[in-house]
Order: sequence, then C-alpha cells, then structure tokens
Amino acid sequence: MPLSQTETAVMDAIAAREAELIDRAVGWCAISSGSRNLQGLKTQCALLADALAGLPGEVSRIALPPTQEVGADGALRDQPHTDALRLVVRPEAPIQVALTGHYDTVYPEGTRFLAVRRREDGALQGPGVADMKGGISVMLGALEAFERAPEAERLGYTVLLSPDEEIGSPASAPLLAELGAGAHLGMTYEPALADGGLAAARKGSANWHAVVRGRAAHAGRDFASGRNALAAAARLAARLDSLNGLRDGVTLNVARIDGGGALNVVPDLAVVRFNARAPDAESARWIEAEVRAACAVAQEPDVALVLHGGFTRPPKPFNAAQAALFAAAQASAADLGQTLRWQPSGGVCEGNNLFAAGLPNIDTLGVRGGEIHSEREHAWPESFVERGQLSALILLRAARGEIDAPAIRAQMGRAA
Repeated sequence: MPLSQTETAVMDAIAAREAELIDRAVGWCAISSGSRNLQGLKTQCALLADALAGLPGEVSRIALPPTQEVGADGALRDQPHTDALRLVVRPEAPIQVALTGHYDTVYPEGTRFLAVRRREDGALQGPGVADMKGGISVMLGALEAFERAPEAERLGYTVLLSPDEEIGSPASAPLLAELGAGAHLGMTYEPALADGGLAAARKGSANWHAVVRGRAAHAGRDFASGRNALAAAARLAARLDSLNGLRDGVTLNVARIDGGGALNVVPDLAVVRFNARAPDAESARWIEAEVRAACAVAQEPDVALVLHGGFTRPPKPFNAAQAALFAAAQASAADLGQTLRWQPSGGVCEGNNLFAAGLPNIDTLGVRGGEIHSEREHAWPESFVERGQLSALILLRAARGEIDAPAIRAQMGRAA
C-alpha cells in the first residue's frame, strides 16, 4: 500500500543521511575490536555509548562477568569481557521492541585487515563493515528517524549491544534472555543474505572441549607404562566424526586437537574441541546423548576425560509466530519497492537466544554484504538506506498496530 505522509518523511530523512550512516560505520571499522581485544573493545564501546546518547532514554554500561575457557593445558581460566551497552526508551509504552547487535568482530588484535576500502565494483570491503558495525549504524539510523514521527510515543524499545557474540555470547546470554522475555518482537542486525533476504529457521549450536589425560612415559625405555592421551583423543575425534549422517540436519565438526610434544615422550594430555549443529530441540538432545556416549567409550583404563561445554545457541525453528512477523516485514518491504525473501540457515546469532526466551524476531536486518569472517568481508553502500528504511517502517507500523506485535508474540505459546 502507498506510504503515509509520516512514513514518507521518515524514509526521506534516512535517505538524506546516507553518507553519514556509511561514514559512521567506516569509522568504527578502523577500530580493531576482536572478541579478545579488550582495549579495542573498550574504545569501540565508548564511541557507541556516545552514538546511543543521541537517542532519548537512558544509556547504561553493564559490567559482564568473566567466563571460563579451557586452555591448551586443560586448565580452566577466566576470560574477561568489556561492558555491554543498554539503551531503554519509553519502557512504559504498550508496545515494546528489543533491538540487539554486537560490537566485537572475528578479527584478532594484530590483524592486517584494518581499514575499509571501496572495491572496483563499488562494494565496501573491511573488517566488520557487514558483521556488524554496518548493521549497528543502520539500526541507529532507523531509530533516529523513527523518533521524528508522532507515532513514536506509542512504542518503547531497548537496545542491547554486546562484546561477545562472535564467541557465543557466553557473558551476555543472561541479558539476552531477560530482554527477550520482556518484549513483543525482536530486531537484530546481522548482515542480510547476499540478495537482501532474511535467515528464517536457524539451527542450534553447541561447543564442547574434551580434556583427555593419560600418563607420560619415555617412548623408548618405558613405552608400556605410558597412556597416550593424544591417541585416545584421536580415537574420540574419529568416533565423534562418525556421528555425521546418522540424523537428518545434525552435523558435528571436530575443529581442533591440542596436545603432544617431544617425539620421545608419550603424551599425557590432549584437548579435543568440536562443534555440533541441530535443527530442533529433539535433535539437540540426541546429539548431546551421543557425545556423552562417545566420551564414555573414550575413557580407557588410566585415561580420564572431562567434558566442558554444550549448547550456547538453542535451535530457532520457523514457527507460526515467526511466519507472521516475516510476512509483515515482507509486506513493508514491498511498499518500499524491495523484494524480501527468506531461507533457513545453519548459522547462529543472538536471534537464537531471543527466540529461546519466547521472543519472535528477525535477526538479519543489517546491511547486504557477504564473505563475512574473511578478509573479503564486504557490504553494499546502497543497502544502508534500504535496510534503515525497512527497519523504520516496521517500527512505525508496529507503533500504529498495523503490525500487531502482541498478537504475534502470543503465537509463540501455541506454535511448535
């Protein structure tokens, strides 16, 4: 249907700020903010706090507790995290929306991939330009324009920006659960698919670390008294890999084995690190049971095994509530002259966590781009306005009740 006068004004306001939306993201990309780069994350956090302060409401920094990680020596160590940022606007409004994003990237401190450049085809190539510093700029641009509309008073929202999404949100997961429990719909700014489409159903994701301990011995003089932890770890890895293909949609990736040393020493320690993906809760329970069974078999005489980890992102099926929300987004996109499709994804994000808390959400509202998590990561500059306008129109129509957010949320309790 044709846009209203207010909608047109908001869309025009976003279009007029195209260069600003792009330049803001490009500036942020110059800051190295890998998930372990605490100083870079602190710098990025401060800039984002300043940007959020331009919106109404209260900005707060939330100190995140350290989380534990398994080192190559099998020991548990604390991993510190920088603050999460939260902006709360009109919490008393009858419609509440949760908007999330992350300001960490996959590029570690010391990476050579440090700046955005414009490719010959016009794409912007740089660290985090799609995933998701470009997405955060789009989110803020949509909110800044939305605040110009009189309908804004009918809708409240909470923005949560976290520093640990690329490592599974171990510290921010409780905040995501709390946020998801208190809103009617969610909007997350992972990059869109290459054609601007959305990720629909998402698999769940689990990360495990199996610490295998044996007994060291001289490989020549006393080989028989040794218990080779690395060999036991290799057998466990093979057993885990054999689970692939046994259940539809379930995959298990043995990603790394730490251990071993001098060639004349029977190794007494190894750490097997692996990831599993499951399309639904029943499949997740199946793979958890199979992993435990494989680890039990791996515990030979005088070889001990301790398993750490599990599912950090629950499955996100495409249920009736999701279908209703996506249809509403598709209709809004059509009114903007955009074609919006969706398809399932094996990837995971904060949208999985929000869904597990009962919140229907669209989690690929960020810029159009591609080849994320590589030095070829890129975003298309024209998509900053496209995606900002789509988000703003969804917010306007939710505020007016044309997108019935409470009714969509209510379907979560009835749909599988």
